[in-house]
Amino acid sequence: MSRATPPTVAELRARGGFRGRLPLLGPAFVAAIAYVDPGNFATNFSAGAQFGYLLLWVILGANLLAMLIQALSAKLGLATGHNLPELCHKHFPRAVSRGMWVQAELVAIATDLAEVIGGAIALNLLFGIPLFTGGLITGLVAFALLALQAKGYRPFELAITGLLGVILLGFVATTLRVHIAPAELAAGLVPRFDGADSLLLATGILGATVMPHVIYLHSAMTQRRIPAADAVERRFLLRHQQLDVLLGMGLAGVVNAAMLVVSAALFFGSGVPGIDTLEGVHAGLARVLDQPAAFAFAVALLASGFASSGVGTYAGQVVMQGFIQRRIPLLLRRVLTLAPALVVLGVGIDPTQALVLSQVVLSFGIPFALVPLVLLTRRPDVMGELVNRRATTALAAVAAALIIVLNGWLFWQTFS
Repeated sequence: MSRATPPTVAELRARGGFRGRLPLLGPAFVAAIAYVDPGNFATNFSAGAQFGYLLLWVILGANLLAMLIQALSAKLGLATGHNLPELCHKHFPRAVSRGMWVQAELVAIATDLAEVIGGAIALNLLFGIPLFTGGLITGLVAFALLALQAKGYRPFELAITGLLGVILLGFVATTLRVHIAPAELAAGLVPRFDGADSLLLATGILGATVMPHVIYLHSAMTQRRIPAADAVERRFLLRHQQLDVLLGMGLAGVVNAAMLVVSAALFFGSGVPGIDTLEGVHAGLARVLDQPAAFAFAVALLASGFASSGVGTYAGQVVMQGFIQRRIPLLLRRVLTLAPALVVLGVGIDPTQALVLSQVVLSFGIPFALVPLVLLTRRPDVMGELVNRRATTALAAVAAALIIVLNGWLFWQTFS
């Protein structure tokens, strides 16, 4: 089936009001799924259970950083008609581009590890399905979601947004039922750490919140989504993309904060055993709150695993096609990235620990996506009239430098 023809800016303006604006939103909501994937569940609940509200400021900062990064990525696709991997292939030396592709594929494997394991755990909690079988089911659901792209970009965006809504509803409902200490919550917004373990979790939160693969993907979702006839129309689309990022990333931030707040309010200092695993969190919610809360957690985890697995596979296609100008069958790609997750599930490695460690790996991949994004969006010959302002470039450069320093410090602490 052929893809549906996208509407033009003139057609959308002619509709007016909500009907004319709604189709302009969507890519950031797809990107937002990567910011609330099962890796976030593991790192956020671990952070709340171990350190209470201490790392809430990390979630807030990471979410603001995510908004900046995704806005730049969306603008890159709109301004150039190309995605980030394609532009890296075009503007960087061949050896650099190939090296970036290799690390991006490793990031894709780490991403898939978190997504598939999360979906498998959720299926086990809800239906008692063995983890290995659950991993296979999660991989199949990713295919079904990607098949929606044959009908155009909108069905895929709507399906992913619907799953995001399930996640949001589950955690907001649970948050409203727990007692939150206002003074401790406010203290959690003050930047500080409490030893190397808290820094490790902070880095995991950063890796789970600012996802390298979706930096590549967002530019691909905007590059030819709605055609712009001139600079005026590109500015019009840019304004709505910025609104899209604000809404999509804002909802992701609410979900992440809700995870940590629920964990801190219910589990910090409670003595409830096993909270360092997702299965333990599920059991703990049933014990401390009730079974409906545990059910809401499992359903949200399932929606996250299914949606993020589809988004991750989509991003993998973009990475390979862009960096090395090659395309392999989707089934083969799915098998290659799914295999490590199935090995983890099959040999009995602690899935929650694998999830947390995968997020640390992802945090090390962020600079390889973020630095090229900053370098390209500051170039007038690449971006045209949508080139970054100096303040935007400076802010993004500072953010990239902070991430690199944090990861370097963590690396030294880990191996020293």
